[in-house]
Amino acid sequence: MLVAFSVSPSGGENPSGSVHDAVAAAVRVVRESGLPHETDAMFTTIEGEWDEVMDVVKRATEAVGDYGPRVSLVLKADIRPGHTGELQGKVERLEAAIQRQAIES
Repeated sequence: MLVAFSVSPSGGENPSGSVHDAVAAAVRVVRESGLPHETDAMFTTIEGEWDEVMDVVKRATEAVGDYGPRVSLVLKADIRPGHTGELQGKVERLEAAIQRQAIES
């Protein structure tokens, strides 16, 4: 499965409103998990089996909890049993479709 998630503290004491330190703590948990992952400006996507992915999301959320009394978690999952390598596979199929459509038009 693929899980894209974003986790952020609220109610903390950072006057600038920046959450980069909290997000860094969450991303560190993801990286240390050893699961395939990608981080962009809005989400971190991880790939693995249900229990291992949800464990990482839980631990990343707990790490962010150290930065404020409240935590917001946004999560989207693509559950497709029997498929692996989808972190790159989905993008490769998309790019191939874009190129095919450009040739056809």
